[in-house]
Amino acid sequence: MSKSKVIAITNQKGGVGKTTTAINLGIGLANQGKRVLLIDADQQASMSVALGIRDPDHLDVTLAMIMQNVIDEKEFPNDFGIWQHPEGVAFVPANIELSGMETRLVNTMSREFVLKTYIDQIRENYDYILIDCMPSLGMMNINALVAADSLVIPCQPNYLSTKGLNLLLGSVMKVRRTINPSLKIEGILMTMVDGRTNNAKEIISTLRQNVGTNIRVFDTEIPRSVRIAEASMVGQSIYAYDRKGKAALAYEALTKEVLTNEEREKHRSWSDRVR
Repeated sequence: MSKSKVIAITNQKGGVGKTTTAINLGIGLANQGKRVLLIDADQQASMSVALGIRDPDHLDVTLAMIMQNVIDEKEFPNDFGIWQHPEGVAFVPANIELSGMETRLVNTMSREFVLKTYIDQIRENYDYILIDCMPSLGMMNINALVAADSLVIPCQPNYLSTKGLNLLLGSVMKVRRTINPSLKIEGILMTMVDGRTNNAKEIISTLRQNVGTNIRVFDTEIPRSVRIAEASMVGQSIYAYDRKGKAALAYEALTKEVLTNEEREKHRSWSDRVR
């Protein structure tokens, strides 16, 4: 059994930094010597564009074709459709064809397991597989929740973003009860944080008090930074674009926090087994 870890980056609300987090956490893990695959599971293809593909709608092979091959039970090599990024990660791009997959999945046998079937085929080649989810609670996102071992939930420190967490957590609990009982929440990540505003401080403090007892809220907070958007425009991570900037340092800290938490979980699991 592969010891790789599959993490879905998800929130049903758009514009909270899912793609930015998937890319920079993924490349951060690669910088730590990990073998990383990023999967763009959003029809908007924001990750694909941010990784340097200027016109993803003209790609011949994307996640939609790979999933269709799984549905049709067609064999294909493990490297089929996988691109290599100069910063050391592999990635599976997406495009608008993924919007049609949402409809096709409705009438597919074992429809919740299509993405998992693909990931199980290739996961032994990687230490981490990160899925950038679309901002919805549709069938593609259910596929991601079923395929994932854990979730990272980016969340802006504003009322609407935090309020929407209840809907997502409800879906997570339902998937855990019915399909994927081992699914864990890695943590809630505060993004686009402007530490100068009292409103942001109050919302983060309240979230840590009310949710933090049951669900980890990462110590790391990602600051609001125009450099992140600029990096995406040139197909680079924040590390390559602005190595010493506050956003790069924050994502580096998040990467180390994820690795530290995993080591802690492994040690706890080992301790429980030897008791």
